Amino acid sequence: MSRSPMVVRTVPALRRAVDGLRARKAMIALVPTMGALHDGHVSLVRLAKRRAQKVVVSIFVNPTQFAPTEDFGSYPRTWKADLAKLAAEKVDLIWNPDVKAMYPEGFATRIVPEGPATAGLEDRFRPHFFGGVATVVGKLFTQCRPDVAIFGEKDFQQLRVVTQMARDLDLGVKVIGSRTVRERDGLAMSSRNVYLAPEQRQAAPELYRAMKLSAARLRAGEPADAVMAAGAELITAAGFALDYFEVRHAETLAPIASLAQGPMRMLVAAKIGTTRLIDNIAV
Repeated sequence: MSRSPMVVRTVPALRRAVDGLRARKAMIALVPTMGALHDGHVSLVRLAKRRAQKVVVSIFVNPTQFAPTEDFGSYPRTWKADLAKLAAEKVDLIWNPDVKAMYPEGFATRIVPEGPATAGLEDRFRPHFFGGVATVVGKLFTQCRPDVAIFGEKDFQQLRVVTQMARDLDLGVKVIGSRTVRERDGLAMSSRNVYLAPEQRQAAPELYRAMKLSAARLRAGEPADAVMAAGAELITAAGFALDYFEVRHAETLAPIASLAQGPMRMLVAAKIGTTRLIDNIAV
């Protein structure tokens, strides 16, 4: 039976635990999560173990990145299963604060990111989101003091925002992106996939299929406008309400029209029923 990792829930206890991990000058990797762990999260932990001697996983469902109309209250919380997964991976430390520990009474400071946070993708539909992400990740970085932090590429704009923030604020953390883990039919793994009804789950892989077909056409030199319009039609025909389906510069997230303008990333966000899914691929 795997030994359970140490779990800490207060900042003073976290500082003592991190000091202990650093006692032999070990490198520390942080994997920030909101729990409801799946194989995609496990892949982040395994990459963290390859990049550092000690691994810290945070589990905190961050209220500041949810709008009042979003699913903070119903967001899946699976503590016992999460703990078992992290024990099996031999994680060293779990940082599991409650909301009062992360945002104590009188908390009045926010990080307001720009650059990739204002690219007109997720921020166009969730204007509150990246301020909440940047603030909580900034706190996690200063609390856990990791050398590296691992984020999944599925949340690609978030990865770019966090990378920029760590660089701009000289936080001393190397942010590393990890490839998206997919189900066998191509659907990107996500904690929100549990919300999909059976017929929605059957249709959901059409997002990935449309991206793959569109990326192949772009690589073949077809005009971007026509390719993206055709891809959007495939997505809506599968039963999705599309928020965006765009191709952007892979580093800056600025709009570009061809591979000649730089590396491209295709990004999509769409709702099927009440469940909103996001995904992206390199072109």
